[in-house]
Amino acid sequence: MTGIRGGTGYSYPDGGAALPEEIEHIYPDYSIYFERIPEVRNTAYGFLTRGCPRGCEFCIVGKKEGRCAKKVADLSEFWDGQKNIVLLDANMFACKEWRELSVQLEESGAWVDFSQGCDIRIMTEEKAEYIKRMKIKQVHFAWDRYEDKEKIVPKFKEFKEITQWDYRKLGVYVLCNFNTTFEQDLERVYTLRELGYNPYVMLYEKDKIPAGHRLKLLQRWVNNRIIFRSCKRFEDYDGRK
Repeated sequence: MTGIRGGTGYSYPDGGAALPEEIEHIYPDYSIYFERIPEVRNTAYGFLTRGCPRGCEFCIVGKKEGRCAKKVADLSEFWDGQKNIVLLDANMFACKEWRELSVQLEESGAWVDFSQGCDIRIMTEEKAEYIKRMKIKQVHFAWDRYEDKEKIVPKFKEFKEITQWDYRKLGVYVLCNFNTTFEQDLERVYTLRELGYNPYVMLYEKDKIPAGHRLKLLQRWVNNRIIFRSCKRFEDYDGRK
C-alpha cells in the first residue's frame, strides 16, 4: 500500500535504496482496496515509528529497520478522519516522541489498534495512562521470552489495574517453538488468562512442525476464543479433532 512507509533513510535487506522523500510521506491510496476489502474505507493503516532496540534473535525488525525506535511520520500522513487506525509499529513506546504521538492518537477520536505489539517491559504508569485516554479497540503485548517472567508479570498486573480493561482489549502474543519447553508455553498461556489477558500463540517456523503435533493443538485451542473460554484446560482439549 502506498504510504505504508519506512521513513527517511529506510533501506531494505536486499540492498534496495530508500524511497524518495515525497514518496515516503505521500498519503496512502486506499481506494485501490475498496472493492475487495470494503472495511478499508473506514480504516487507516500505517507506521508512526520504525525500528526497535531489542534485537531479538527471532525477529527481523532490528536488522531491517534499526535498533532504535524513531518517529517517521505524523498521524495525519496516513489518517484523514477514518473511524479506525491500525498501527504497524514494532515498538512505538520505545520512541522518544511517544508522548507527542500518543496525543495525536488520542485527539483523533478514532479507534486505535496497536496491532504489532507494545513492549510491556518498558511500560510505565504514565504510558499506561496515555493509552487509557485513547479509544482502544485492542492493544497487543508479547511474552516471547519465558525468562522475563519475574519482570513482566508485575507489569501486566499494573497495566490491568490502571486501565481496568477486560481481556477483549488485551492481547498477548506468545512465541512458542523457539527456545521454550512445552510446559513453559502452557504456563505462559495459563498465567496470562489468570491475569485477565487474551494469549495468542505464535509458532516459530510453523511449517517445520508436523501435523497433529501438540504445539499445533495448543495453537488451535488458544487462538479459537470460543473453545479457549469454554475449555479451561489444555489437557481436556488435547487430542480433539
